[in-house]
Amino acid sequence: MLELYQAEGCPYSKKVRKQMQALGLSYVAHNPRTHGGEVRDEQAHERLIELGGEDQIPFLVDPERDESLYESDDIVQYLDRHYGDTGGT
Repeated sequence: MLELYQAEGCPYSKKVRKQMQALGLSYVAHNPRTHGGEVRDEQAHERLIELGGEDQIPFLVDPERDESLYESDDIVQYLDRHYGDTGGT
């Protein structure tokens, strides 16, 4: 299942969530910190850095394809390419 490391108040995270919902994707949302950087979930924050090497959100993990990426625009393009009508699973 897709995993999204994000923050509720972050406009970039919102963009990714909106696209995931538009595509009807199931995912697990992790909220390691606020948009301003205050750590809220120490375990999720440590895992974010362990998986991606950066304290940056949004961060998508796709274990099915062994892919992970930052940057909302890149994530949206990835989702469209692999999970959109033409990408399929």
